[in-house]
Amino acid sequence: MNRTERLTAILDLLAGAGSVEVDDIVTKLGVSPATARRDLDSLANERLLSRTRGGATAGSVAYDLPGRYNRDDHAEQKHQIALAASALIPKGSVIGLCGGTTSTALAQVLSTRADLMEASNRPTLTVVTNAINIAAQLVVRPNFKIMVTGGIVNPRSYELVGPYTDIILQKVALDFAFIGVNGIEPGVGPTINDEGEATVNSLMARRATESYMLADSSKIGQRAFATMEGYRFHKLITDSGITAAQLAAFDESGIDVLVAPAE
Repeated sequence: MNRTERLTAILDLLAGAGSVEVDDIVTKLGVSPATARRDLDSLANERLLSRTRGGATAGSVAYDLPGRYNRDDHAEQKHQIALAASALIPKGSVIGLCGGTTSTALAQVLSTRADLMEASNRPTLTVVTNAINIAAQLVVRPNFKIMVTGGIVNPRSYELVGPYTDIILQKVALDFAFIGVNGIEPGVGPTINDEGEATVNSLMARRATESYMLADSSKIGQRAFATMEGYRFHKLITDSGITAAQLAAFDESGIDVLVAPAE
């Protein structure tokens, strides 16, 4: 486990329990007490947690999320997807991140990437997002430039939707867009529970040179309410739970699938 993966794992422990002790990190991550303390100090310096004697507590900015963000049966798979997506993003990129648990996992991985924390007189990453929880999570990064789209907040997902969001997105050009979905099928494509979020996701994907759907394997073959009208998707990042038959079906439909390796 490298440093970025350790820091992300510590944040995951905090998200689940609200606090963590050095001894917990030593036991669960298999590191020395000195390494655990250094990692906690590093995260505290980045304002992602509050240090306590012998451990740390979670900061409110990153973890005051709707319940679906804190109770996720597929958190490990989404972390794997996030690592695979992060590896596609060069330093200095302009990316779009919609809301959702997998996009939030990607934001968390990006927030601990060592190369993006290096001193720079230009943004090491520019993030355009319609998710206020992702904006709050990343705004503490001094090297990141964060643009929030504006709009009306959906209290179930913390995503901004509506005509104001559409107007802002029409004025940006993205290198990459990463779109979380509620269901995905080779024929129907990506689908979203909320029609407003589906509209924003479609526009964000169309504003990018390259766009990727992010979906853990439990979403494959599932169908939600709203399609991403106006967008024909070509790239999917998922986890190793995808079956050979599902891979073949996507390939037959001309969809490139990146399977994130299991840790």
